[in-house]
This record gives sequence, structure tokens and C-alpha cells, in this order.
Amino acid sequence: MAKALLGYVGGSDPRLLAEMRRLQQRVQDLESELVRIQAEKDALKAAASHDRIMESVDAHQAEPALT
Repeated sequence: MAKALLGYVGGSDPRLLAEMRRLQQRVQDLESELVRIQAEKDALKAAASHDRIMESVDAHQAEPALT
């Protein structure tokens, strides 16, 4: 059955195995890059949210702190 799925009766082609390993490594690299970019996006989103909060505070109209 497995031989029929591969499309031929011979053993595994070393070039095919090398290409499969290369593609698997590429997928792992892309997944790692995706995780890194998502973390960077989340950090930028948090920073932007913090900046919006700070901009909404008007220091000129804020009441003085009690001492």
C-alpha cells in the first residue's frame, strides 16, 4: 500500500528525502519567524496602548498631588 502511495515500487530516492528534509527545515524556520513576529507585534501593540493612555492624561489640568 505504501509503495502505491509513493507512486513507484523502488526504495526511497535520496534526492526526495533530502528535499523533504529541506522543506521540513524551511517550515520550522518559518514557524519560528512567525512566533517572533507575533511577539514583536504584541509588544508594539502594548506600547501603542500605553502611549494612548499617557496622551489622554492632560498634565496641565491634573490636580496637584497631596503631600
